[in-house]
Amino acid sequence: MSETLKRLAAVIESRKLANGGDPATSYVARLFAKGDDAILKKIGEEATETVMAAKDARRDNDPSKVLYECADLWFHSLVMLAQFDLTPQQVLDELARREGLSGLEEKAARKDELRDAGETDKH
Repeated sequence: MSETLKRLAAVIESRKLANGGDPATSYVARLFAKGDDAILKKIGEEATETVMAAKDARRDNDPSKVLYECADLWFHSLVMLAQFDLTPQQVLDELARREGLSGLEEKAARKDELRDAGETDKH
């Protein structure tokens, strides 16, 4: 995992209320204090802003805003991961697991897993 991601994940983890994060002085601690819904809402906002920046980039032939908005989206996604006690490394591991799989095959395998889980629940 990149050193930047490691450092950022560690800072985010340190902002959790249980780790001494102070909502009065930390934006991330404030998000944690507001809970899941506030974090998820922020991701939705950032995802929309990323899409809009990409549309503008296509029109203006200037991708700089895409980079800026994508960084915001990634950052808030890291906050969400921390909220659910997940790490960037786990996401990278999942991507590595999927490497070499066709996207269609991977999607079909997930459908099969969901179907199998549903059949198990019925018994």
